[in-house]
Amino acid sequence: MRKGALEMAALASLWQGRLYGLEIIRFLESHSNLVLAEGTIYPILNRLRAEGLLSSEWVEAQAGHPRKYYSLTETGRQRLTQMAQAWASFAAGLSRLLDPVLRQADQTIELAENKQEASR
Repeated sequence: MRKGALEMAALASLWQGRLYGLEIIRFLESHSNLVLAEGTIYPILNRLRAEGLLSSEWVEAQAGHPRKYYSLTETGRQRLTQMAQAWASFAAGLSRLLDPVLRQADQTIELAENKQEASR
């Protein structure tokens, strides 16, 4: 499941436009709290490119070395849309399953806070 989620996150990071590897890592950290190493993201990007979901191109940088930019292909956009719909359905079902657990946890926390206030 984690592998599929990371692939979906990498694709989603490119929804608005092309990015190079380090930008993808930073985007994921800032938008989803996913912290990935370069050694994790590049194999994912290469696999997605090999599957035809991404395209890539080398672009000369004004300062420093050339960077490989990744973009979604039309097939990648379609696959991401399918993945997002499946994820949303899965997450909604899991949320329904966890709702009683979270309500109980909230009640337990509230009771503990009330006891603390009463003892002051």
